[in-house]
Amino acid sequence: MQQNVGSTDGTARMVVGAVAGLLSLATLAGAVPVPAIASPVLGVVSLVLIGTSLMGTCPLYSLLGVDTCPVSSR
Repeated sequence: MQQNVGSTDGTARMVVGAVAGLLSLATLAGAVPVPAIASPVLGVVSLVLIGTSLMGTCPLYSLLGVDTCPVSSR
């Protein structure tokens, strides 16, 4: 797949993914008073955001035609 996630976008995804992962673990430990279903949802969101940040490719961006990468790798 073609890279479509720029560096600023990738950094934001990494930070939000890390926060979501920490919230997921805190929910699992009972430290955050949110419904139990939030833990797996936040965990999946965290993995998706961190994964797309590391790969530099977002499938949803491809479907929507969005490209935040300043240098196209075509």
